[in-house]
Order: sequence, then structure tokens, then C-alpha cells
Amino acid sequence: MNNRIDSHQHFWIFDPVRDSWIDDSMSKIQRDFLPADLQPLLNENKFSGCVAVQASQSEEETNFLLDLASKNDFIKGVVGWVDLRAENIFERLNHFSKYEKLKGFRHVVQGEADDFMLRNDFRKGIAALKSFNYTYDILIFHRQLPAAIDLVNRFPDQPFVIDHIAKPDIKSGEIAVWKKNIEEIAKYENVMCKISGMVTEADWNSWKPSDLKPYIDVVFESFSTDKLMFGSDWPVCNVASNYAELVQTLESYMTQLPIQEQSKIWFENAANFYNLDS
Repeated sequence: MNNRIDSHQHFWIFDPVRDSWIDDSMSKIQRDFLPADLQPLLNENKFSGCVAVQASQSEEETNFLLDLASKNDFIKGVVGWVDLRAENIFERLNHFSKYEKLKGFRHVVQGEADDFMLRNDFRKGIAALKSFNYTYDILIFHRQLPAAIDLVNRFPDQPFVIDHIAKPDIKSGEIAVWKKNIEEIAKYENVMCKISGMVTEADWNSWKPSDLKPYIDVVFESFSTDKLMFGSDWPVCNVASNYAELVQTLESYMTQLPIQEQSKIWFENAANFYNLDS
């Protein structure tokens, strides 16, 4: 029975200008990735569906993902992009509210100044999300966690999820400062965390599960199984791994957990957070 949700993956028609972040070191993903590429991987790994997350910052991207979701039942939800700093943000959110599969929004804050989440225009946008029951995905580097802590503290009724465990520097093994901030942000009831994106923060060519384990330990201890969800970060993960290997890494880690606890991470937490139809 397929009863898993991939809470974090991407689609794109590759554009070297728009997608300049996919540089030559990531040549494996310098091509199109569309639903027909993902569906077999989901089936092979017992996933019934996924959440498609924005990869570029435009409303065209949001419309692109919504169009794919309308044509593919296994895309259960979309995390799009809208300019949260716009003066007419309420009007834009109202426009998008007619799309049932649009569940929330994300901004690529990792590419912004470290004080970006402290700015008034951004926070006005975050404040508007609640009226439409939209979630917000926090995409940051670990050094930006203090600003994220301030953000989630200011908006206790807004559901947040941290993408890619806030991108610690797994390759160098640095963990102490990240761990302290993760423990702090996990105290907020409105914050969840995606077990995703770790292999791309490790050594792409030589990582092994034991490199990831200390970081996975921290998020399990901090968030508990009630506030964690699996995300593949496909196809970005392909630069350092593959879909099946990511799934097997987490399966192996969770072998000691009761099945119902594992099910929360594979399915229930994402379904509840994003209000997904089964």
C-alpha cells in the first residue's frame, strides 16, 4: 500500500538564465524535470503523492505548478511564490485563494540578507497569510536561524515549516551553533521541520549515512515525531544521491520506531500541515 507523502520536491523546464543557481557543478540537473519523471519514483518507493515547491521567484512559477497539479492527481499540494513584500499582497492572496491545491508560499530567504525576515514589508506579507489559511516554508541557511526564531515568535498562529533542517554545514561537521538554534525554534508549537535537503549540504561525492546521523538525531530530539516530515528535495538531491537512497537512509534510521510513529513522518504530519486530500 502506498501511504507516504513526499513533502518537498520541485519541477522545472530548465532555463539557464532563470535557473542560474543550477550551475555547472550541478550538471546532473541541468535539464527538465516534470511529473512523468517523478511518478515512477514515487510508486517504486510507496508514495501516494507529493507537494510541489517553488524553485523560482515569480507568480508564473506558481501558475506553472498549479497547472501541473491540475493535471496530475498525485501532486497533492503546491507551495508557490508570491511577493510577500508587495503593497497589494492581500489582493494577490485573494486571487490565488481559488486554487484548492495551493497550500502555502515560500521565499528563497537563503539568498537574501540575514535581516530579511525582520523587515516590516516581509512581515506584513506573513501577517496576511493567516486570513487564507496558508502555510509558510522557511528556506534559510543555518546562520539565519536567529531571525527565523524571531519571526515564528511574532506570529504564533501562523503555521511554519523549516526546509532542509535549516541547512547546517554537514560537510564541515559544524553542529553546535545550529543545534542550539534548532532546539530553540523547535519549542514553538507552530513550527515543523522537513527531513530534507541534507545530502546537498554534505560532501556530494563521499557522504554516508553516518555523516547525517548526528543532525537527524538533533531534529528528532528537538521536534519529536509529531513535528517532522520527509521531503526528498528531488531533483536537487540527484547531485549527491538518488530517490531510493534517500528513502532507505531514513527507513534505516527509523527502524527502531513504532510503525505509527514512522507513519507520522512519512504521511500524517505532511497531510495535516498542508491540509492535503488523501
